[in-house]
Amino acid sequence: MPVHTSRRPPSLEPVGAAARVSSVVPAQPRSGGRRRPTDGPAKKRKRRKDPLWARLTVGFGVLLMVTSGVAIVGSKAVISQATGSISQRNLLGDAGKSNAEGGANLDGPIDMLLLGVDARERWAADDVRADSIIVLHIPASHDQAYLISIPRDTQTQIPGYGVEKINAAFQHGARNGGGWEGGAQLMAKTIKQMTGISFDGAGIINFGGFKKVIDTLGSVRICVAQEVKSIHMSYVDGKPMWNADAKKTGKPMTPVLHKKGCREMEGWAALDYSRQRKGLTGGDYDRQQNQQQLIKAMAKKATEDGTLTNPVKLNALMKAAGKALVLDTGGVPMIDLIFTMRGVTGNDLTTLRTNGGKFNPTADGTNETLSPQSMEMFRAVKEDKLAEFVYANPGVLSTRK
Repeated sequence: MPVHTSRRPPSLEPVGAAARVSSVVPAQPRSGGRRRPTDGPAKKRKRRKDPLWARLTVGFGVLLMVTSGVAIVGSKAVISQATGSISQRNLLGDAGKSNAEGGANLDGPIDMLLLGVDARERWAADDVRADSIIVLHIPASHDQAYLISIPRDTQTQIPGYGVEKINAAFQHGARNGGGWEGGAQLMAKTIKQMTGISFDGAGIINFGGFKKVIDTLGSVRICVAQEVKSIHMSYVDGKPMWNADAKKTGKPMTPVLHKKGCREMEGWAALDYSRQRKGLTGGDYDRQQNQQQLIKAMAKKATEDGTLTNPVKLNALMKAAGKALVLDTGGVPMIDLIFTMRGVTGNDLTTLRTNGGKFNPTADGTNETLSPQSMEMFRAVKEDKLAEFVYANPGVLSTRK
């Protein structure tokens, strides 16, 4: 069931996935009250000046764009209008940072939990697992961002449910009226118990909804590292369809094949490729890298094609994003969080991997466990010493570009 705490805004009534994505709930300030990040003198940087609103995605790891600088076309009102379609909910419960941990202000490091779900209209809202689990860490310097993917098959203790694969936490929390909000809260609580990390905010990304986001961008450039046949989609009369829908047509089906090499992909193709796990040499670890690549590709495309400097294009992009995202900014106005991260650029988004990018089995070989090095990496996140850890352990860097 959802867990709440007095330092975070109370949740509204539990709602299902479809309702939550379409509703907009204004965030309320934390009880401790964060100091506005614009107070005090701003640090001077010699950096490329791109639209400020572009930092929105870095802030939540995957909200479509990543840039830097203090230049902005418009005002805070423009940004607020553009981001107003994105639903905000209490996704953290008591896994949010306490005031003692720095939750009362934005001066220190920022840690976000990002959950990717593959929800489809024919699926029940409370029968969805979070197959993409990412910890976004921004150090206190606010000039770098790290993405760390947690393997979906990691065996861990889920509060109230015993030892299971970590991706089951979302499903358990979503049941009995908890909805996506309850699923995220239980996942956050599970990760906090496992790693010790408390969060400043969270985001749920419906990868299915991201098709419209990519279509708004036109396409994204994806590099396929190894050829893989889709287990989800096939062509019927030259058109891509989900296999379940393709079978209903009774017509010949040709499997979608993602061939090795770099190319511009439409939304459906980029998302289908990022979903593949079976058939890849590294299994879920390769999928993690592909999903991280997709995040960076979306950020790069939004930066380069003028979307972020054109209010009309930006509003169209955010409208599409609003149907794919549910956020929790910890009671902090979204715009304040954006301004705080004005030093982070797309080139500053670093992707990291657990377990050296290889399956690390439990003693009985049935599931997976995090290696001592991976646990040390999460301790570095908690202590805001991740840069030092990465320097000493370069093998944790994801090699996919």
